[in-house]
Amino acid sequence: MDTGKMQKPSGKKTGSLRKALKRQAEFVYIDAPNTIPVPDEENGVEQLGWWFSKPNNCFNAREESTFCEGYDESVQVIVDAIKEHGPFDGILGFSQGASMVGFICSLQCQGDARFNFDFAILVAGFKSVNSFHKSLYERPVTMPTLHVFGDTDNVIPKEMSEDLLTYFVDPQTVKHPGGHFVPASSPQKKVYIEFLNTFVQKKVAES
Repeated sequence: MDTGKMQKPSGKKTGSLRKALKRQAEFVYIDAPNTIPVPDEENGVEQLGWWFSKPNNCFNAREESTFCEGYDESVQVIVDAIKEHGPFDGILGFSQGASMVGFICSLQCQGDARFNFDFAILVAGFKSVNSFHKSLYERPVTMPTLHVFGDTDNVIPKEMSEDLLTYFVDPQTVKHPGGHFVPASSPQKKVYIEFLNTFVQKKVAES
């Protein structure tokens, strides 16, 4: 029995995780709608973002900003994916995608009927310091969430992920000794499965 579909608005960097959780979840991937002008030289593909905090399609997670572009389009992409491929049981995001997941959690908890997720997983997430998103942190998120972050993450330092925790009620966490990636080794796999099994058992009971 699996949890059904889990929507993942972030880059396709979860191959190991997908294999580790193949009995618990089916992953449906969606891409952010905003193109970053600098290509991914390592992989030879364009980079995508969920919103920009500076003109010229730039983003910096650590700098406060009053400029926000691409956010509304990103919310609509997620809404459209739900209509086309859903319903989904959960939503997962990585890095900026994890912060986008946090926004969706907040919107749902504020009564936005477009979203109806049972849980969320945020990997290397952070609190947006963009003034445009301020209202999304005014109410605590009560949805069950699992937050994952690395001790040696130099892109999104763990302190930024820990700061995001304060806006969630009873968040579960899993730390790993690595950097900026989605961990899927045995210790993390165990936590993922335990977290997801709560929803698997609920679906079994309701079926």
